[in-house]
Amino acid sequence: MNISKSFQREFITIALPVALQGLLQSSFSIVDQVMVGQLGEVSIAGIGLAGRFASLYSVLLSAIAAAAGILLAQYIGKQDEKEAGRSFYLNLFLAAGLAVLFLGLCLAFPQKIMGIYTEDPDTRAAAALYLSIVAVGFLPRAVSLLCATLLRCKNYASVPLYATAGNAILDTALSYALIFGKFGLPRMGIAGAAAATVFAQAMELFVTCGYCLWLRYKGRWKIPFLLGMKKELWKRYAGILMPILACEFFWSLGENVYGMIYGRLGTKPCAAMTLIGPIVMLFMGLMGGISQAAGILTGKRLGAKEYGPAYQEAKKMMWYGLIGSGVLAVFLLATGRYYVSIFEVDDGVRKIALGLLKVFAVIAPVKVQNMILGGGIIRSGGKTKYLMAIDLIGTWGLGVPIGLVSALVLKLSIVPVYFLLSLEECVRLAITVVVFRKKRWMRGL
Repeated sequence: MNISKSFQREFITIALPVALQGLLQSSFSIVDQVMVGQLGEVSIAGIGLAGRFASLYSVLLSAIAAAAGILLAQYIGKQDEKEAGRSFYLNLFLAAGLAVLFLGLCLAFPQKIMGIYTEDPDTRAAAALYLSIVAVGFLPRAVSLLCATLLRCKNYASVPLYATAGNAILDTALSYALIFGKFGLPRMGIAGAAAATVFAQAMELFVTCGYCLWLRYKGRWKIPFLLGMKKELWKRYAGILMPILACEFFWSLGENVYGMIYGRLGTKPCAAMTLIGPIVMLFMGLMGGISQAAGILTGKRLGAKEYGPAYQEAKKMMWYGLIGSGVLAVFLLATGRYYVSIFEVDDGVRKIALGLLKVFAVIAPVKVQNMILGGGIIRSGGKTKYLMAIDLIGTWGLGVPIGLVSALVLKLSIVPVYFLLSLEECVRLAITVVVFRKKRWMRGL
């Protein structure tokens, strides 16, 4: 089999399950959103604001998983099982520690945390209740994500897909039962939605971790348990992880500033922003398969010192992302009005949500290229300092100042504010393309 066919086969093996995983997560998230939407604008806004803070944990956890993915892909490409094991277990313990830290914060200070986002007492109370419950699922999420990262790097990408499918189905079924009090269960409202998420994450942990243990029992997982590192390896690991952590933290902090800005614009704009969340997740989840495949396949090429094929295949995957995101953007523009019509909210919220969807559809192909190029390809070489600088420029050099001025000084409504904030994606992409073409990111560990 020639290189091109081998690449396409491995690309599909990784990208398709991840894309389907994103589709399942987002589709059932839309169903959840419709159910919560029956509880009114306060509940919708409360879940959205709680999700903003929870996203701080999610992006830091994703940063650890990204560092694990870089190391695992390259060491598996080099067939270095010892260092692959060390990378997996070290990142697993780090992720678990992060989960415990955020769980403690969410249980101890939910009202104070949500008070940062909104001054409305009803919205704050709803958000605090949701956050304090959903945080219980942080630890299961951490372990299952690291296990899923390992499984994808070992070409078992279908297992996380099955786990996510089970998660989504269980979450939706339990949400229906607990939100509305069906099948003899108590009517819990917004608390029921949070509890359903926790149970579903526990089930996903059972599947992913259980499969990893089964592979180990059958002798198919030759990754030894190691934690200690020599000083040189610690420096290399820190050089990869710390810029990713800083990058993701400051990006997420910027997103939380955006959330505070939206929260200050009123409950209706905040509810509208929450309504489009599942569609944004659906879009980026579908395209996330290309980003995941780009990071893993490029990392394996770099680990094997195959720099020429790595660069050419990276360009192919960028084209795949551009074509796919363009098609999805056109579809979203054509169908967005039908999506917003399914929620039990007033016409003003629907109108705002439709305007936000149109803005997202226009900027989405740029966001996807940033995800594939920055979050997948360039990151796979371990040159994470480049991406940290680019993200800081985009989020804090442009996005946050533009958002504060447009919303708090110029008093613009949420749709033009969202559009102006999104323009930082274009600047970020322009810089990232220059870095990609210089090829300095291409290196093996």
